[in-house]
Amino acid sequence: MDLEERFRYIMKLNQLSASAFADEIGVQRSSISHILSGRNKPSLEFIQKVLKRFPKVDANWLINGTTSVDKSEIGNQKSEIEETSPSPYIESENENSSTVVEESSIQTNKGKIKKIVVFYDDQTFEEFNP
Repeated sequence: MDLEERFRYIMKLNQLSASAFADEIGVQRSSISHILSGRNKPSLEFIQKVLKRFPKVDANWLINGTTSVDKSEIGNQKSEIEETSPSPYIESENENSSTVVEESSIQTNKGKIKKIVVFYDDQTFEEFNP
């Protein structure tokens, strides 16, 4: 089973037409048509969208066809995006680092202003000494 056939298999199990499948994963309908006809190969972004929309699909099976997939695993199960409030912390995406950095807000300095420089879009500037 080649990659195009695996996409057709997912569509068949979820009773989706090519246009409905495109809408489900958020790509242009012409992209699906070109991939299913063999004209184009799917991009990494395309495959990621399929895996995000159908989280039970095994990535190795989808890309390489190497593992078996149970029909119940590919079922119509949308992945849910968690709504969370913005955190005042930025976590490192590096798996080896467990450092958490706190976002700093702009703080005003209590010192006296020594010089103000204004730059203009015509490449000139002015200096002010209060």
